[in-house]
Amino acid sequence: MCGIAGFIGSGDREVIEKMTRALVHRGPDQEGFFIEEKRRIYLGHRRLSIIDLGDGIQPMATVDGALVIIFNGEIYNHKELRAELITKGYQFQTDHSDTEVLLHGYREWGEGMLDKLNGMWAFVIEDRRKNTIFIARDRFGKKPLYYFQHQDQEGHLFAFASELKALMQHPKAPRNESTIALKKYFAYGYIPAPHSLIEGIYKLPGGHFGKLDLQDKTFQVQRYWEYRLEPSQPDLPADGGKLWSEELMELLDRAVKRRLISDVPIGIFLSGGIDSSAIAAVASRYLPARELQTFSIGFTDPSFDELPFAQQMALHLGSTHHEEILDLHRAVHLLPELLSQLDEPIADSSLLPTWLLSGFARDHVTVALGGDGGDELFAGYDPLKALHAAELYSRMVPKVLHPALSFLAAHLPVSHRNISLDFKIKRTLRGLFFPQPLWMPVWMGPLNIQEIDSFFGDKNNPEEIYSEAIEAWERPGASASLVDRALHFFTSLYLQDDILAKIDRVSMLHSLEVRSPFLDIELVNFARRLPHTVKLRGGVTKWILKKALEPFLPNNIIYRKKKGFGMPIGGWFQSGAITPNEPVSPIGKKFFYHSLQEHQCGRSDERLFLWAQYVLARIQNS
Repeated sequence: MCGIAGFIGSGDREVIEKMTRALVHRGPDQEGFFIEEKRRIYLGHRRLSIIDLGDGIQPMATVDGALVIIFNGEIYNHKELRAELITKGYQFQTDHSDTEVLLHGYREWGEGMLDKLNGMWAFVIEDRRKNTIFIARDRFGKKPLYYFQHQDQEGHLFAFASELKALMQHPKAPRNESTIALKKYFAYGYIPAPHSLIEGIYKLPGGHFGKLDLQDKTFQVQRYWEYRLEPSQPDLPADGGKLWSEELMELLDRAVKRRLISDVPIGIFLSGGIDSSAIAAVASRYLPARELQTFSIGFTDPSFDELPFAQQMALHLGSTHHEEILDLHRAVHLLPELLSQLDEPIADSSLLPTWLLSGFARDHVTVALGGDGGDELFAGYDPLKALHAAELYSRMVPKVLHPALSFLAAHLPVSHRNISLDFKIKRTLRGLFFPQPLWMPVWMGPLNIQEIDSFFGDKNNPEEIYSEAIEAWERPGASASLVDRALHFFTSLYLQDDILAKIDRVSMLHSLEVRSPFLDIELVNFARRLPHTVKLRGGVTKWILKKALEPFLPNNIIYRKKKGFGMPIGGWFQSGAITPNEPVSPIGKKFFYHSLQEHQCGRSDERLFLWAQYVLARIQNS
């Protein structure tokens, strides 16, 4: 796992050194540069050594110098690809570096190499044969890549980096915040690709590559993969899903085994939920008990605490278990430190516990396996269970009655317990005021479109603010079920720009690599072909996954109520334990102070907006 940075155009060695050293937390082990002053090409790399510790130094070039690469990520099937390339006559200089596999693979297959890769990546290749710069990001965008272009009297500039802060070390980087990105941030709780916080700087979306022609300076972005739901049959087969369950476990076994390959110590994030427990259970087949290290975070608030389940699983597996408790005093002390290190806001309340979990895991291991992706692939989110009732409500309840029902719900007593009943009722009714494509973002986001209008002091077009959600909802086609539409939203949008962005940023702040077995491409393709009726069945989320795990996990782990990995931010804001900073712009201050007062008086639950504003203001002021 590493950090990459570079530019083609105006600048010098001092600039590339500043850009690269801003990524030292992503790669504390080594630093490397490739500079061609005459062609004005500057590439920088920071390395976190995981695979082939001695030979995998970057930037790396082919023997003839035709190709040069800087690479962030891991390719889990690099051994198989290396063997295939050797049969084609390629000679390798390294012992088992996946970076060199990318170099020869690109020479052999070009952009078609991306279809062969199983892993996570963001890489940049200079191709002197074609006079191009090729950049690519993995299918789900697990590894980040930002870029911008600039044209002035000195010519064309193309610059890129793993993080905004590194990219903005270039003196010609844009500086102004993007208004549309901020509006989308308050709509979703994260900034969806290709937008970034800074106007003129873009994220290369997951599943895309880009080509810069060094002759005519044109840059084109192209999609090479997208998540598509293509169920092979409408419902459960006659065997009750037995063969599917067996195939699922075989694929999960292979996915975990691949991600245990490392030249450094490995651990498992263990929440006690079904996804992390499944990964730990499979890993226990390949690691002796003394080498199976598990890591958990607990909370003093029992409605958020999952430690008893994690402890049960650790005991069940016989792992060497590590845990820490996050209390209010410690959270308040740590939040400013964490948020000052982020360069783009993510209003996910699990930022802090995930950061803390990564930090103390890094004291013992360099790589950790996590359960990310399980909820998206197999329908694990609670809003999915509300879809059927929501559809009935929207068809049967006259729209003229909706404001009155929302008014009554608003007067339910506010509870700041984790996923409390009043929170779910109010959020559900809030979304049903809008068309179906907006249900998910309005249910989950800090502000709805009317509140965004009030906060920013202008009138916004919902189709622009929620363009990504609308596309994700409509992409499965007119005949798709509500569940499949919602799953497409979660997998193509929420997973990339919230879940994976969060885990990448906070883990890499501690120089910890986190791997996601559920996002193994073979397992993903299997999940894509399953009908939604075996993912959400009879009100049971992740039904097929739970059935597959019954022989391996305790029943109370498999079928326990989902809690999620958040913090009691609602109670903290109400008590004044943490206070959000007011908006930078005077336009939103009236809306902000009204929301804060309503929340602190207990008249309404504004936790999501207040948290989003708290995170944003801390980043803006850092």
